[in-house]
Amino acid sequence: MLPRVTALIAGLGACALAQATPTHYPLTMENCGSTLTFQQAPTRSVTIGQAATEMLYALGVGDKVVGTSLWFNNVLAQYKAQDDSIERLANNEPSFEAVIAKRPQLVAAELEWVVGPQGVVGTREQFHELKIPTYLLPSDCEGKDNLVGADGTRLEPFRIETIYKSISQLAQIFDVQERGQRLNDELKARLAKSIATAQGKGLKQASALVWFSSAEMASDPYVAGHKGIPEFMLQTLGLRNVVQSDEEWPAVGWETIAKANPTFLVIARMDRRRYPADDHEKKLAFLRNDPVTRNMDAVKNNRIIILDALALQASLRTFDGLEQLAAAIDGYDLGK
Repeated sequence: MLPRVTALIAGLGACALAQATPTHYPLTMENCGSTLTFQQAPTRSVTIGQAATEMLYALGVGDKVVGTSLWFNNVLAQYKAQDDSIERLANNEPSFEAVIAKRPQLVAAELEWVVGPQGVVGTREQFHELKIPTYLLPSDCEGKDNLVGADGTRLEPFRIETIYKSISQLAQIFDVQERGQRLNDELKARLAKSIATAQGKGLKQASALVWFSSAEMASDPYVAGHKGIPEFMLQTLGLRNVVQSDEEWPAVGWETIAKANPTFLVIARMDRRRYPADDHEKKLAFLRNDPVTRNMDAVKNNRIIILDALALQASLRTFDGLEQLAAAIDGYDLGK
């Protein structure tokens, strides 16, 4: 077993034993290069990114969310009723004006390219000048340079601990630490179960490619680099990523991919429709009909696994994706 995975399993059994303590305000914390101060728990929050939205829903503070944006998949069923009551400012990126019009006491952003040095919504300084704290999920800033490559470049491999950190810090901001601790313990247990499911499948030589989307069906696909979230998922379950780029989602030609001939193809399913390949059915049709891709072993043997796009990003659904990926691997006969 990989040393990284062995260490991960060893740490999963150690659930937090200390009693969660209430937040003492004013609360000051460091977040992705910025110092944030909260005089009290926010009562009006705007989220830019589905991952942050569903984290707040899971923490039980959805009633403090007054606007959401940047959705890849439909909201999880258990949060639909609550989500229906909250204004969606945009399916993709909202305008700066739309966000500040909600008078938020917190803007929680999933990705630095929406709120950051070159943020398409705005910079953190723009929000902070208006006394609006911006919380960026650590998974998109720690060990990563978002100014290199379309979706940023990983300087260090993604760490699952950054998701736990997001949950703990958001729980602290909203003074719901006990909920945060309980949620993290549940996620750690689910991860351990996924690892156990994939063990013993003889995956030493197995490889995979993760296809997120493509600007055009015939163009080079955006696939997972070897240090991001999908890489963590593959490696944790014993699969080798055939892509070696440090970029988060590099564009790689199909001829190169076909030559690598991955054992599995993992494709993202989205409800958004920004690019043609956001539609996973179009992805499947392309793979089965294109003269280059249709001869790949994964296509001929139907070793194609479909996961929600948000499961391939740092979110609560990462754990859904790990479970689904482990179950799918467990169901394949690699002797074929």
